[in-house]
Amino acid sequence: MKKTTIIIASLIIGLTQFSCNKEFLNKTDPTRIGVNTFYQDQSQIDRALNGIYGQLQDIINDEWLYSELTSDNTTVDFNPDDRGQASNREQFEYWVLNPGTPNIRTMYNKYYNSLFNINYTLSKLPDISDPSVKAVEGQLKFLRAYYYFNLTRYFGDVILITEALDDPTKAWEYVRESQSNVYAQIENDAKDAVALLPVNYDATSKGKITKGAALTLLGTLYLTKKQYTDAVNTLSEVLPLGYDLLTSYADVFDPNNKNSVESIFEVQYQGGNDLGEWSGFIYTFAPRLSKDAITGWPQSNPGGWGIPTKDLIESYEDGDLRKAASIGLDFHSPITGDVVPYIKKYAHPHAIYGRTDDNWFVFRYSNVLLMLAEAINEQSGPSDAYQYLNRVRTRAGLSPLSGLDKETLRTAIDHERRVEFAFENDRWFFLKRTKTPEELASFLNAYAAREKSDPTVTRQGIPYSGGDYVFNANESLFPVPAEEIRINDKLTQNDGY
Repeated sequence: MKKTTIIIASLIIGLTQFSCNKEFLNKTDPTRIGVNTFYQDQSQIDRALNGIYGQLQDIINDEWLYSELTSDNTTVDFNPDDRGQASNREQFEYWVLNPGTPNIRTMYNKYYNSLFNINYTLSKLPDISDPSVKAVEGQLKFLRAYYYFNLTRYFGDVILITEALDDPTKAWEYVRESQSNVYAQIENDAKDAVALLPVNYDATSKGKITKGAALTLLGTLYLTKKQYTDAVNTLSEVLPLGYDLLTSYADVFDPNNKNSVESIFEVQYQGGNDLGEWSGFIYTFAPRLSKDAITGWPQSNPGGWGIPTKDLIESYEDGDLRKAASIGLDFHSPITGDVVPYIKKYAHPHAIYGRTDDNWFVFRYSNVLLMLAEAINEQSGPSDAYQYLNRVRTRAGLSPLSGLDKETLRTAIDHERRVEFAFENDRWFFLKRTKTPEELASFLNAYAAREKSDPTVTRQGIPYSGGDYVFNANESLFPVPAEEIRINDKLTQNDGY
């Protein structure tokens, strides 16, 4: 059956960027739709929602930088001839972030710009009588919860805004809220989304956020807070909603299987046309000298920003079908002849140079199964957890597990998550959820010692800098962007920065 995806339009609203000049707000741009004449009916609300989905695309495009490159899953294909990215991307790989790191502020602003639009659109919904507006409210509240969940996991205490800002100068009056308060807001929004969202949409709306996605987000929050009974109860509600695992792990990522029965929520992209909705992850991740060997296009100049580490590659069990589906080991460096591994999940043929058709998963059904196994094991021990863990292992071609104690099963589930969700923006958040800052520092420094002594990719004789691969416990939180503190002196910086 042909899959229908959402075509995400641009949001045509002139208030997505803050300004401190009130006079600016009184001027009218004849090329834009004014906020006083927009949001008048369901059609316009749908356009606003599509624009917010478009902002989600923009956020996901770079999320790997913060949630994968910072972890032990990926490294960089070091380029001694081009140090242009050293100040923004390599800082995440080598853990040398500071308040002036450009990409941190870029990420921070992307989140809050979208939150501004979410809050503004939510404020207009009571004026719309169409009953379908409830589903729009549910999608917006899911996204608000999801964004704040990511922000608080990155930064700890964060500015929490849930109302529309008609006067942009009010943005500078906010202070950072405690993580517990942010969690409370996330829980409220996720619960509202569960109540408001449908289980499914019709074929023309495939890919929109559903009740299953909201339940999965809520269950993830409970697991993060170690509320294991709540996590089990919430995640169990996903089981009867019709999701299942595809037979083949590799098929999950095939663009021909978008929004499959395994997909709980995936960010929509569309290649093969000029609509501006394409993805391009493989051009970012493939080894930098691979040219057409992986992308299929000889003019390509890949970035080499997502190279699977030896540490990850060696962690796969013998016979695990996920390894060949996730990691390519058939490209050899034209300089050294050594194998340079690459992420294979997003390497698919595409009709137009630079415009891939790959979606990006936020939640898959296997995530629910493994979180259930984890929560049940923590709540009451291994016995009832195996059924969920072993479904994932069986699909991967591995033997089911049994007879483990609680701690050993915990380790097995940890391993399972790593290989199941490698390169899907899960690793950093998982490490932070399961380790204290001190434990995380010890874990990552041990990985760093292995990587430095036996690098995944040659550095061609260039030594590491003195601060490279030294992780301190305070770095479990990112620094608040210096520019944000400069323009709002009520903000405080995280410890150690």
